[in-house]
Amino acid sequence: MTTLKYFPADELTAFATRIFTGTGMTDADAAVIARDLVKANLRGIDSHGVSRIPMYVERLQRGLVNPRPNVGVEKVAGAVSIVDGDNGMGFIASHKAMDEAVSLASQNGIGLVGVHRSTHFGMGALYALQAIEAGYISMIFTNSSPAIPMWGGRTTFLGASPIAAGIPGGKHAPYVMDMAMTVIARGKIRLAAMKGEAIPEGLALDIEGNPTTDAAKAFEGVCLPFGGVKGSVLATLMDLMSGVLTGANFGGDVKSLYFDHSEPQNVGHLFFAIKPDLFMSLENFEARMDEYYERIKALPAAAGVTEIMMPGEPEQRREEERLKTGVPITANVVSDLTNEGERFGIALPQGRSEGEVS
Repeated sequence: MTTLKYFPADELTAFATRIFTGTGMTDADAAVIARDLVKANLRGIDSHGVSRIPMYVERLQRGLVNPRPNVGVEKVAGAVSIVDGDNGMGFIASHKAMDEAVSLASQNGIGLVGVHRSTHFGMGALYALQAIEAGYISMIFTNSSPAIPMWGGRTTFLGASPIAAGIPGGKHAPYVMDMAMTVIARGKIRLAAMKGEAIPEGLALDIEGNPTTDAAKAFEGVCLPFGGVKGSVLATLMDLMSGVLTGANFGGDVKSLYFDHSEPQNVGHLFFAIKPDLFMSLENFEARMDEYYERIKALPAAAGVTEIMMPGEPEQRREEERLKTGVPITANVVSDLTNEGERFGIALPQGRSEGEVS
């Protein structure tokens, strides 16, 4: 049984902020990344949360990530801009890109922003939620380091390359989608490997191309695309649109976060922002979203299902719960964070044991 400790989100955020400031980042940028990582934990996407701090810190300290990037924005067409991430943390370039996409959409109805010379940008839903908060529909594409084969191949070529999207709701929960092109997010396999847990069959192959349930072997090997050829085709689209189109690395050239310390990643992203009232009034759009939500809730549930939810609603509820109980962190991640904090002279908050959480 995995031992958990629970940490208040604000204390965990403050700890992470100090860690990133210790790498030479500005206070403002460090706070953004800390909030984003804890946000992932709050929503239950623990694979993209604070467990990644040691890996990010290592890349910063190796000089593979620029702690103080000069993120540039250049308008290239009426509703289109390109962002140069200057090899900084992908979170910073991506928030700036979504801000630019929203600004362009406010003027033109739609905004499109490409990003190159970026790095891993964390949980894709961060940017869908950012657009929703501004009142805009969004789609987010990214490529990533090789994780899955091209359909018919046996070696990694395509990234897990998630797609995310958000649509504001009316009085009910918005639509929020964030999914990788793998059967399971590669970060979740990494987390299982860190815990020493097995993974189900059908998720990955080992380095020799054999099916495996060993998470450590799977992480070193090949993840499988969801839906077979369909997942592979979608991952190809993400690579073409995020990598080829934007001027970033593509076709297997994005450097691995974990195994390749030879040079910066040069990840590419693509952000779309769309005004929700292009074809009708905002009031009418919101009413239609509410009606859609209510129709979902009225659908007959399958056996064993107590409630049908809008995509993103389970994560929203989990966030509300974890804001009360604290963020659950496994013992091995607690150990990693404690060690990371000691390197910078920063104490990890004490947290509470499972028995102390009501």
